[in-house]
Amino acid sequence: MADRFKARAEAYVTQQWQRRGPFAWAMTPFACLFGTLAAIRRATFALGWREPVDVGVPIVVVGNVTVGGTGKTPTVIALVEALRAAGFTPGVISRGYGSTGTEPRPVTSASSPSHAGDEPVLIARRTSAPVWVARDRVACARALRTAHVDVDVIVSDDGLQHYRLARNVELVVFDQRLGGNGFLLPAGPLREPLSRHRDATLVNNPFERALPSWPDTFALSLAPGDAWHLADPGRRRPLSQFAGERVLAAAGIGAPEHFFATLRAAGLTPATRPLPDHYAFRDNPFVDDNVDAILVTEKDAVKLSAWRDARIWVVPVEATLPARLIALVVEKLRGRSPA
Repeated sequence: MADRFKARAEAYVTQQWQRRGPFAWAMTPFACLFGTLAAIRRATFALGWREPVDVGVPIVVVGNVTVGGTGKTPTVIALVEALRAAGFTPGVISRGYGSTGTEPRPVTSASSPSHAGDEPVLIARRTSAPVWVARDRVACARALRTAHVDVDVIVSDDGLQHYRLARNVELVVFDQRLGGNGFLLPAGPLREPLSRHRDATLVNNPFERALPSWPDTFALSLAPGDAWHLADPGRRRPLSQFAGERVLAAAGIGAPEHFFATLRAAGLTPATRPLPDHYAFRDNPFVDDNVDAILVTEKDAVKLSAWRDARIWVVPVEATLPARLIALVVEKLRGRSPA
């Protein structure tokens, strides 16, 4: 019950952040305070009072200026593969939301999500690249470099506001909500102003609107693959095969409606259950659901590996990065201006 209340509360606030209604205006004094504190922190680096730390290899930060899921993790996975194809040896650092411990530590495909965080485990499984987690991203990057001397570029999963870590490229990811009502937290979804500098912007499947006219803005294409069976990953089914079945779609991600919309676009009409982001799945919330199949995200699936609910199928998502974006990143990493 508490989890469903939390999910409803998150959905309500997210909805209010899309318009400048009574909720947003009531929160503006707090947004002004938040913006002032954030500006002071940025200024300490911009004015040279604090120096960003160069860890010795180029850093690409994939982050967002809004709260909630926008598609960063699929972007990181696709970027790692693109950099590898361009001749680099990439590693990945992450805060590891929900992880335990404070010291930098490696993440493998066999790591527990409760120890390492769900997103880093997913990245490790999908890319086989070195992945390390820690709250202190500078310490995390240094530890990764010490353990993997062949790594010549590090991708930071989130960390756009971790100014202490020097970076060479900043990619900001939005979904179709863009900047919402344009207000800073808690009156709106913005952690920083939309005018914040970045090297490129990606908009995740902008279904309902054209791309904004920001410089170096690209469409991020996310496409679902065949679903695989949680208890028997070798079993695969195209999403179209679930049409006509009693299907429940569940997602404990930052923007669960993205997942549900993807399934509807594939011709399914599932019942939906949004769960809080990074939902722990300590107990099976589907015990009482009378359905034929339960479709979940890969991010959720890493926390369900010990389950034996035969109804659960996992829907993978593949991100496709535009060639021009990849070229922009590669040229900046090689110290040249993009053509």
